[in-house]
Amino acid sequence: MSGPTRRDVLAGASSLPLTVAIPTAAQATATTKPNSIADDLARYIGFGSKQSGSEGDAACGHWLAGELEEAGFVVEKPVLSVPYFDQAICEITIDGARATLWPQPIVIPTPASGVSGPLVRVDGAGRADAPLGGAIALVDLPYGRWSSAFSKSVRGPVDAAFAGGAKAVVIVTNGPTGKVIALNADGRAPMFAGPVGLLAPADAAAFLSAATTHATATATLTGQAGRRPAFNVIGRMDRQKGKWIVVSTPRSGWYGCAAERGGGIAAWLDLARNIPRMLPDHDIAFLCNSGHEYENLGAEESLKATAPKPEETHFWLHLGANLAARDWHEGLFGLSPLPGTDSQRYLVVSPPLLDPARRLFKGLAGLEGPYPSDKLSAGELTAIIAAGYPSVAGVFGVHRFHHVADDDERCIDASSVAETTEAFRNLLLEAGKA
Repeated sequence: MSGPTRRDVLAGASSLPLTVAIPTAAQATATTKPNSIADDLARYIGFGSKQSGSEGDAACGHWLAGELEEAGFVVEKPVLSVPYFDQAICEITIDGARATLWPQPIVIPTPASGVSGPLVRVDGAGRADAPLGGAIALVDLPYGRWSSAFSKSVRGPVDAAFAGGAKAVVIVTNGPTGKVIALNADGRAPMFAGPVGLLAPADAAAFLSAATTHATATATLTGQAGRRPAFNVIGRMDRQKGKWIVVSTPRSGWYGCAAERGGGIAAWLDLARNIPRMLPDHDIAFLCNSGHEYENLGAEESLKATAPKPEETHFWLHLGANLAARDWHEGLFGLSPLPGTDSQRYLVVSPPLLDPARRLFKGLAGLEGPYPSDKLSAGELTAIIAAGYPSVAGVFGVHRFHHVADDDERCIDASSVAETTEAFRNLLLEAGKA
């Protein structure tokens, strides 16, 4: 595949004939019930932290498996291994200031006493204002809606700091909320040469000031590390038709993930309950993966072991992050919620579906301008395309509270999710008839 991926797009930031008259998303909301969507959103949010293999992730997975069984699917829950780190002391200190750090997985811990050295600022291009040998590097990222440590804008300056001899790296994740933005990571091995912690921009002023004089700082990352089991969920309705419709979504993430994952989960459930009767001439599979925050670890395992094969699959829809998150005003007054939907969501479809997608998603902010899948992809959708699935569609995005602990019920509205779900239902029907 050529063209940019989500890391490229979010770091800076053809037709099928219509055989039936399908209304636009703004018109077609009658069969998607906002009350059911709201109930599913509340249930998902209520599980709390969704870190892979956590109590919340497991409880959520069992709930979703039960919902699939009730809808008539035969369900499996294949197990995968994921990292974990139970924090003890994770902080940075200087004379007169202390702040909490988020340990960047896979965590390389410090000794119990931490590691100390002069605090040296490193800019987003990896340029340090003093020698880094024996230092604590303070990587000051530019403002952005950050998502992954694999981004060149993150990985580059961190690698440069360790190459220069830094003992540890502290990353200031500058973004819309002033809070720590957790970063997706490799789920198999540590990404960096030493300890890395994330610092909230709201807590960074004293440390940025201290870095101007290269004051001594101590970074401490201690806790219990290891691996634990998590599981994917796959429900199959095998009618022996020989052509599968697949719908997938991740469920795991760093925090509660209300808007990051909740919209996709609610839409996925709504489609699972309704699409089988609407597409009776297809086999139907619904996948929900854990391990997402470890660079799509669960999705990779699912593609290898449990998903229908590309040659047997008629169409695959992937419901990724930010399906219908709330929009916010940003300003000197801080963040103020708006009734609309964040437009920083991207719809990607196979080229023959571009014209139907433009019609079906008309009026839905961000989604009304779909991208062809041979030019843009994201996250798990990238892996699906790379595996050779011939006809695909997917949504992804990064809302203002993406990967932030405050991504809670304020960040999503059930009516917006219902409207977006209806558009995806109509796209599924259109693709199924092709």
